[in-house]
Amino acid sequence: MKIHTKHLAIKTNNRIEFVNITEKVRGVVKESGVKEGIVLINPMHITASVFINDNEGGLLQDFRKWLEGLAPMDEKIWKHNLTGEDNAYAHLWRTIMGRETTVAITDGKLDFGTWEAIFYGEFDGQRSKRILVKVIGE
Repeated sequence: MKIHTKHLAIKTNNRIEFVNITEKVRGVVKESGVKEGIVLINPMHITASVFINDNEGGLLQDFRKWLEGLAPMDEKIWKHNLTGEDNAYAHLWRTIMGRETTVAITDGKLDFGTWEAIFYGEFDGQRSKRILVKVIGE
């Protein structure tokens, strides 16, 4: 069994941003040499998420609108912000969108549905962060 670990560096231009990282993950899988297995993709930050969905701009805008409706960015309503922070919403959004994702690898490739893509959801950005990509298989 092979285990290959890589940390991807990412820096977003905006505080809130959805970044398609599918090609970067494909590159790590290829680099690993694993033909059959799984790949785990995990943002190593408590205000970010990795998830799989359709790579369609309107849908990505819908995610933000939906998240803002569930947990508004209004600093005054969250107890976490009483500590001097302004990102309580980002912690809540991460919980809603999930921490990480796993994709099967078949014949050395990501085993995806037709429209699936891997996204890094940044909810408190504009600084350097890391994404763990761990490939396990044979």
